[in-house]
Amino acid sequence: MSLVVKEKNHVRLVFLGAAGVGKTALIHRFLMDTFEPKHRRTVEELHSKEYEVSGATIKVEILDTSGSYSFPAMRKLSIQNSDAFALVYAVDDAESFESIKSLREEILEVKEDKFPPIVVVGNKAESGGERQVPAEDALSLVELDWNSRFVETSAKDNKNVLEVFRELLQQANLPGRLSPALCKRRETLPKEQALRPPMNKTNSCSVC
Repeated sequence: MSLVVKEKNHVRLVFLGAAGVGKTALIHRFLMDTFEPKHRRTVEELHSKEYEVSGATIKVEILDTSGSYSFPAMRKLSIQNSDAFALVYAVDDAESFESIKSLREEILEVKEDKFPPIVVVGNKAESGGERQVPAEDALSLVELDWNSRFVETSAKDNKNVLEVFRELLQQANLPGRLSPALCKRRETLPKEQALRPPMNKTNSCSVC
């Protein structure tokens, strides 16, 4: 008996992480190609984007959650209703890296899944910036221990932002049909090399 995985026409991605790590900045960079350096507190914002692919409409929702305010019930509901998760920390904030560990445990508990679709994002990886979380340590934990995907980004410099969304959509089982529209919309942006240490052995993002 063959198992055929059916692609979805609707998917919701949720961004979780501590306050000030750049969740909103990553989403705005992807959707509008803009960057606002001033941190603005977010309670919860839902962004929706529709793509026409092969005559079909595909809806992608991106949920931006609060890192400043504690709403456990709201966060649990967000996890329940989402298909893939971006756990965002700042490479210059070791405490924010610790916070994604508890968020991952909550996802595992709510989704009742040992291997939920998670992409861990180390944001604020600007060249010359301060760093408290070594990329090698994060990569080892995320990809070897958690069996999830790891990407370092800079919303400010527009580095690897698109790769985060490619990974999320791939894990949410929406890669093949959305890929042409996604790549066409962003084709004017230069292709960035992933900020990965040489030890990585699972660089298999081939959505485009």
